[in-house]
Amino acid sequence: MTIKIVIDSAADLPADEAESLGITVVPLNVNFGAESFKDGVDISAGDFYERLAKGPGLPTTSQPSPGDFAEVYDRLGEDADGIVSMHISSKESGTYNSAMQAKDQTTAKCPIEVVDCEQFSMGVGLIAMKAAGVAREGGGIEEVVATARAAIGRAEVFCAFDTLEYLMKGGRLGKAQGMVGSLLKIKPMIIIRDGRVDQLAKVRTFAKSVAKLQEVAREFAPLESFAVLHSTTPEAARELAESLRDLLPEGTEPQVARFGSVIGTYTGPGALGMGVLRAEGG
Repeated sequence: MTIKIVIDSAADLPADEAESLGITVVPLNVNFGAESFKDGVDISAGDFYERLAKGPGLPTTSQPSPGDFAEVYDRLGEDADGIVSMHISSKESGTYNSAMQAKDQTTAKCPIEVVDCEQFSMGVGLIAMKAAGVAREGGGIEEVVATARAAIGRAEVFCAFDTLEYLMKGGRLGKAQGMVGSLLKIKPMIIIRDGRVDQLAKVRTFAKSVAKLQEVAREFAPLESFAVLHSTTPEAARELAESLRDLLPEGTEPQVARFGSVIGTYTGPGALGMGVLRAEGG
């Protein structure tokens, strides 16, 4: 039984991890004015943040076309018994809808299931990793989809921003609108709830935002896995990951990943966040 896993680049799953698990990544698009780049293909995260810092205008993003997904399904379907395609929240992105449309366009003869993960960044990445593990063990498409859906209910993403400017100008504030107007000397923090951005907290220093991330992670424990995410502060991310290592089962390593150019369009530089997968029954 060969079940192929597909995600989009806004899952921020590190390329080496995706490759090792046999996960195919379909890139979203990042646009600087008239220039368009495929996330993680035509532009790296490092190049993106360097360009973001230079300005002057802010980038925009767009989902893959149905044709982009259909091309991937066509190729994978040649030797797959099924395809499970897992994507960022349909409430904030058209990516899921593009994947759904691609089901009607593909020449693949195997069944295709498209899953709305109701999350962003490594919230999706951790769900996909869990599902990919079942697929690698020979699980059928129903088992892989069931695993993904169960993991969705246990996935959480929360993040501290240096500024809310990028999320606000990108139109992705959602229920976090209440933070606008009180952001002077504030480090805003958000959490994904029901597939949308929601307010988590407002703190005044970077140190307090790190402490809040630690506090929330421990509130969600016990954890099956977690990833610390950063846009431009890798050392802070590694330190945070190490400080929470005790939340993981023995022998399990924390992940450190970077917000790619799509999610980075809304986080901006200086962001630090976490994706966690709560333990079953926890």
